[in-house]
Amino acid sequence: MFKTSLSLIALTVSGASIADESTIQRNLNQTEMEHVIVSGSRVFESIDEVPASITIISQKQIEAHLKVNPELQSLLAQMVPGLAPDTGSSSNSGQTLRGRAPLIMIDGVPQSTPLRNGSLGVKTLDPSAIGRIEVIKGATSIYGNGASGGIINYITKQAQSDGQTQGEISLSSRFSAVKLEESAGARLSAALNGRADKFSYLVTASYEENGVQRDSQGDILGLQYGLSDAVTQNYFTKLGYDFDDEKQLQFSYNYFSSQQKTDLGDVVGDMSLGEKTYAIHVPSELQKQGKPQGPEGNENITLKYTDYALLENTQMTLDLYTQDIENVFFFSPNLANPDENYQGGQSVISSEKKGARATFNTQVDFDSVEASFIYGIDALNDVTAQPLVDGRVWVPEMDMKSVAGFLQTKWVIANDLIIKAGVRKENIDLSVDDYRTLKLCKTATQCSVPISVKGDTVDYNATTYNVGIKYNLDEKFSPFLNYSQGSDISDIGRLLRSATVNDIGLIQTQASIIDNYEIGFNSQFDAVRLEVAAYRSTSELGTTNKFNEVTGVYEPVRAPQEIWGYEALVDYTISPSLKLLATYSYVEGKNTEADIYLGSKQISPPKATANLNWQPTDTLSLTLSYLYVGDRKRFEPNDNGKYVGDQGPVDNYTVFNLSGQYQFADSWQGFIGVENLFNQDYFPARAQSYTYGGYNIKGLGTTATVGVTYQF
Repeated sequence: MFKTSLSLIALTVSGASIADESTIQRNLNQTEMEHVIVSGSRVFESIDEVPASITIISQKQIEAHLKVNPELQSLLAQMVPGLAPDTGSSSNSGQTLRGRAPLIMIDGVPQSTPLRNGSLGVKTLDPSAIGRIEVIKGATSIYGNGASGGIINYITKQAQSDGQTQGEISLSSRFSAVKLEESAGARLSAALNGRADKFSYLVTASYEENGVQRDSQGDILGLQYGLSDAVTQNYFTKLGYDFDDEKQLQFSYNYFSSQQKTDLGDVVGDMSLGEKTYAIHVPSELQKQGKPQGPEGNENITLKYTDYALLENTQMTLDLYTQDIENVFFFSPNLANPDENYQGGQSVISSEKKGARATFNTQVDFDSVEASFIYGIDALNDVTAQPLVDGRVWVPEMDMKSVAGFLQTKWVIANDLIIKAGVRKENIDLSVDDYRTLKLCKTATQCSVPISVKGDTVDYNATTYNVGIKYNLDEKFSPFLNYSQGSDISDIGRLLRSATVNDIGLIQTQASIIDNYEIGFNSQFDAVRLEVAAYRSTSELGTTNKFNEVTGVYEPVRAPQEIWGYEALVDYTISPSLKLLATYSYVEGKNTEADIYLGSKQISPPKATANLNWQPTDTLSLTLSYLYVGDRKRFEPNDNGKYVGDQGPVDNYTVFNLSGQYQFADSWQGFIGVENLFNQDYFPARAQSYTYGGYNIKGLGTTATVGVTYQF
């Protein structure tokens, strides 16, 4: 199977017949398709030829989890070793990949806002529009800034190839099984796709209204980044036109909105006393102030042209893309300034991107060596700011222009030895006009001191390298070793808004170069597949927070960091109808200058997962999933006996989920899902470790989903 899979993929992908995903799907079955990736090198290649840790989440796995929880955070936490546990909210703050921020993409187009990372990038597309998810771990510069932890790429669905129009409509309701009152929500999703001669089309739409979310005691979860009463909409379109067998034009559009519109208010508890924050109905003056929090109609437009035979054995892909993001955050009293009659404030991360990419892939065959040369140019203009809704400027407008050239090579020697090496040269100009930091008051006497900062254009030039080797000695043992670098200037906005000097040139805005080392192996036995990897990453200028007792502001601290860990995966086909997928991951990290452990904004506790799928017949399928989050207690309380920042201790907890589906007619399928099957009473890891106000929110109690799908 190993050699057969490799050969089929090579025939499908190589030379002048290099294919897009729809062509690959026509030539390969589902099992073989799961051995093909695109994210690691920007062209399709066999997963067996990549010397790095990769997680592929199939459409079947996505659909099974969607029946339990429609949030992509939850799916990724369950399926991806090395990714931090689910936060149970709309924010993925603290949900790092191997201790660093991943770059979120849709079909290779960045969705994150690295210049001012608001940690909302994971939730940018409805799962019903996704055909598969590719996760490449470890720092990489193949897609540019913001991928210090790796890449999470949502690969959208493709139009079917048989020329017939196909469609699907799904209707479901999600509600608390602990206390039904006000908890019932409704979700409707629909998809239509087909081909007409040279034209292909795919349209998906989803609309969801949540009821209130309740914990194991029946109380409504706290509202900070909460999902109670949230309204989520997603409309995605992909249109394609084949000029001939070798030339294709594709257009895609994505609109995503998810906002919490509620009449509730928080009852704030103290995490140091083990008290939760929960929500109740309150008079209008006590309700959440300001605009509804969440993405306010984010839009992406992509135009891609591919010539599969530009020259002999050379493929060309040209991409143009634009993105408009407005992420609204909750009203916070910490953004107060009584002197100017501001009792608090609400911020918005606004980001506009315009990008162009040219990627070429040339295949050359020697006597016993197959060589691939992937090269091109990327250009991006990213304009990001974080103003307050009331007109104050918290983070000034940052205008980033970047141009990068790259070369990635792969050498397959005698079908067994794979060597990859690459280089990327990046030139970035970041312009910021003169600005003044905000005066922010935590109390009437605890205020930051505003500073007038002289703006400037800061130049960044970085050359990053990667090299890896993999030896497919045998199906039973396939070791790999790799070294990769990433260049990261992410979250400059947080540095600017906390400036303590009067010139941008004096702020430590230098780029961080991340060096990532990884060693591991894959093994395939008759019924068992094993994946094991260990890694270490270092950076001379990481960014953490330190609380200023005088001003009440968390100020950035730039210091060298080291992060290390290991992961393991076991995929066991117990019988033709029973399959088990289990993972374990451990990560730890330190500020090496001060020799202190990093907080939970970067480092998550140990995590184990298991997914047991039973399909006794073609019409019935059941999946039981298990999540274990371990202890992490690295810090001591302060002189007042309280933990600060992201240093709270984490106690372990366990959660079980159950989902099932039954095909009761040719075109009809019913499904159920139960989250937190045994109604475990727990605080998620982030709620335990974050001491910032309002994060101490319990996990969901037992929550059920029931629905039906009609296909035509």
